[in-house]
Amino acid sequence: MKKLQSSLTNMVIVLTGVAVVMGAVLAFVNHMTSGPINQQKQQALTNGIKTVMASNDVEVTSTDTIVQNDAKGRQQTFIVYNTAKGAAVESSTMGFGGTLKVLVGFDPEGTILGYTLLEHQETPGLGAKADQWFQKGQKGCIVGLNPANGLTVSKDGGQVDAITASTITSRAFLLAVTNAYNAYKGNSTDAATGASQIKKEE
Repeated sequence: MKKLQSSLTNMVIVLTGVAVVMGAVLAFVNHMTSGPINQQKQQALTNGIKTVMASNDVEVTSTDTIVQNDAKGRQQTFIVYNTAKGAAVESSTMGFGGTLKVLVGFDPEGTILGYTLLEHQETPGLGAKADQWFQKGQKGCIVGLNPANGLTVSKDGGQVDAITASTITSRAFLLAVTNAYNAYKGNSTDAATGASQIKKEE
């Protein structure tokens, strides 16, 4: 019986030792890779800002975090990257499959310069087409439009062609762009309740 107890104790000690060693190895690997990963994310963001601002010669002068309610009264956080040529704004909303996150570039007057999808869970071949459908020269092009004049799909009386068989995604995308515009121009997206916004300099 003592031999069995001894074996069990040894197994526990060995397993505990392995767990501690593996934990230390994972922590070390995480520490070593976090820097390069953050650099890659920063580079991707920099490239994204250049893309949506339609310029390779653009530099972020300041970054604002804006918290305000959307049209449905839900609190949203927007990141505004200010540049000398306008601003690139991060905005998200719920699409057909989940969160739809965009980065939209605006000139000082609020005209859309470009956009890129940062995150989406839309159906491949349908809603996922949003990454190209609304780009310059495409059927649902929004580049050159100003959301101040309204940004809705033609099915709802607007001027933007929705993605074929993906009206829900199209509406969500245009809402995210409109919310980004409102955050950039300092407008409340919840005009009915007059919700306030909080603006912080980072």
